[in-house]
Amino acid sequence: MANTFPPYFGLLYLMHLAYSHTMWWTLALSPLAAALLVRIAVILHDCGHGSFFRSRKANDMLGTFCGLLAFVPYNQWRQAHALHHATSGDLDRRGAGDVPTLTVREYLARSRWGRLRYRLFRNPAFYLGAGPTLLLLVGQRLVNPTSRSAERRSVHTTNTVLAGVIALTWWTGTLTELLVVYGPVLLLTSTALVYLFYVQHQFEETYWERRERWDYFTAAVRGSSFLKLPPPLRWCTASLGYHHVHHLSSRIPNYELRRCHDENPIFQQATVLTLRSSLKSLRLQLWDEEQRRLVDVGAVDPARRAGPPVASTMAPRPDQLR
Repeated sequence: MANTFPPYFGLLYLMHLAYSHTMWWTLALSPLAAALLVRIAVILHDCGHGSFFRSRKANDMLGTFCGLLAFVPYNQWRQAHALHHATSGDLDRRGAGDVPTLTVREYLARSRWGRLRYRLFRNPAFYLGAGPTLLLLVGQRLVNPTSRSAERRSVHTTNTVLAGVIALTWWTGTLTELLVVYGPVLLLTSTALVYLFYVQHQFEETYWERRERWDYFTAAVRGSSFLKLPPPLRWCTASLGYHHVHHLSSRIPNYELRRCHDENPIFQQATVLTLRSSLKSLRLQLWDEEQRRLVDVGAVDPARRAGPPVASTMAPRPDQLR
């Protein structure tokens, strides 16, 4: 907290001072502020898993505060993310906090218009362009129909705070400054987080399995990538790249993920991605149950008839972990 929040608020203050001279200096500082807000979002993430503090109350208080900074309703996000952890890689329980993914057979069974809509949605230009903006401005503002009262309140509270900030800055004549100073920071942060989440599960040799053969341990180790980042980016993302470790045990705080990875040889079988190799994952949009890998939708033959899926090979069990 000490090396994240003071620099973040100090940088926002510098951006405010720069705005009175030229907005270009303000915009130039936006990526640095966004990098710190990404780190704050990972702290929120740890609070949601109850791993940042021993006290649940302390986790919820800090998580709510981080959520307000990122305009994310903490309680509703926490519930959706818990469902993601419980169902990640399960073909029969898709749709809970994951990236919408069709199998080849499901894609081919759609109409021409249905296939076109899916391809447009999974196109990187949309998913990393308009997608993060729509998620921030629309998706995070809506109440999930299955949400409970606490989760609904978190959405209403976040929206009320956001509306209050907009109203106050409009009344004081500083709304334009708010949009120039904080708007780019939020959008850059949202885009970075969407990209991180995407490549941590959407890669060629990821794991998807039908419910009767689905295995939590295998889904964690094989279905989550190890995004190997340079030290500065690893710090800004609070070691979120060690996603295979996190999915196996979400109670491990971000600052212990690297040590856990290094001490357990079992984690060396995780798929390693770099920034460069992760870009290749953006072209993979369909799960091929025959080949057991994600494939490029453009390479799928519309006349193809898929056979029965091949049984998966399970990873070693968690009793081999320290």
